[in-house]
Amino acid sequence: MSVNVLYKTSAKATGGRDGHAATLDGALDVKLTTPKELGGGGGEGNNPEQLFAAGYAACFIGAMKFVASQGGAKVPADASVTSTVGIGPRAAGGFGLDIDLAVSLPGLARAEAEALVEKAHQVCPYSNATRGNVDVRLTVV
Repeated sequence: MSVNVLYKTSAKATGGRDGHAATLDGALDVKLTTPKELGGGGGEGNNPEQLFAAGYAACFIGAMKFVASQGGAKVPADASVTSTVGIGPRAAGGFGLDIDLAVSLPGLARAEAEALVEKAHQVCPYSNATRGNVDVRLTVV
């Protein structure tokens, strides 16, 4: 599958889950810390799952806006997506992710909201990247 790349960004991480990550342009700069649930000390900082959850939620709203621009239902200004990302051991070995997206589209009829969410799930790059690899559950709330 080829992609006509319109934008690229780069980030560098050091120290793994208890290290540091930053985009090379300096726009994002975070201290990383491992959650207690994964054997770390917790504390101040972020982890890759938090960053993934924030990125997926924001990207999914962008995908809904794209669908709306193609003639779909209009995305309300107060729309929101809550992305919950879980991590744990896989039965086949290694680790895997598990994702829930709770989409709030105030003012849209349920059928319109569900159609918009399903169409967005087909175009969102995060959804395309995870499809077939990660369980992603969509819920209109």
